[in-house]
Amino acid sequence: MKKIFISWMLLAGISSWGQQAGKAGELLKNEASITEMRTSKSPDERNKTFDQPRSGNNTTPQRRGNENRIKNPDYQWNRNYGYAEVFLRIPEQGFFTVEVGDQMMANAAGKYRFFDLQSGRVPVSIYENGFLIYRTTLMLRNNSRMVLDFFTNEGLYLLDSYPVKEQYGFNDWNDIWNNPYGNHPGDWSDSGNVMSNNSFRQFFDMLQRNEKFDDGKIAMIKQQMRSTMFTAVQIRDLVKALSFDNNKIAMAKSMYRNCADKDRYFVVYDAFDFESSKREVMEYISRSE
Repeated sequence: MKKIFISWMLLAGISSWGQQAGKAGELLKNEASITEMRTSKSPDERNKTFDQPRSGNNTTPQRRGNENRIKNPDYQWNRNYGYAEVFLRIPEQGFFTVEVGDQMMANAAGKYRFFDLQSGRVPVSIYENGFLIYRTTLMLRNNSRMVLDFFTNEGLYLLDSYPVKEQYGFNDWNDIWNNPYGNHPGDWSDSGNVMSNNSFRQFFDMLQRNEKFDDGKIAMIKQQMRSTMFTAVQIRDLVKALSFDNNKIAMAKSMYRNCADKDRYFVVYDAFDFESSKREVMEYISRSE
């Protein structure tokens, strides 16, 4: 009885450290067919032609099809390839392999980070013990990092997408996962996902011209939030454009995660006429830190 109790306590302790499936993120549809999931597709077999010789082995691995390949020593970086990142976590015990586009990674650590990905529709596949268990399609954007969690019994959850400065600082890897996601202070005005001042002025003028009521303005702003980051000053102007105070409060809260310079979010408070409204947003921001 004592052993059973101790085992139960250990399991409870372990589960308390893991994120519960479905509590965060958007569930992405599993597009893998039953036939694919029953067919072994070992990553080791797929990549064995790229294996490097072991230490002390001078034999050069042969690559199939080399005899027909046209050699071109004039290598050039494809600057039009694009730059996007995908961070995927599997908080479970086991050895998984994750494939995103033309990149593949396998480990037992549960964290898979992909860099230098092409923007656009990119397939992502997840394997366990050589068998495909999940596949879906991601829509990647340049200078953007997509963060996801995968649970074998639930599926793949898109937590959010954040701007990056073209390349990520490798020494900061461990800070991105629970900081929380996307909470990066600093000036991100040079990021490709932040709306420029000219573009914002066009967007703001169109908002004022085409939408006379709060509902229409809110819908238009939320649509733009799906692909754009805003500066704190821009968010202040958008919040101030709303008529009703409860709508201003809700918009200021929801746009915080889309703010490129969170350390300057205090300027948004100028959009409120009442001290109580300002304080409510301030308390919300404090809890989000």
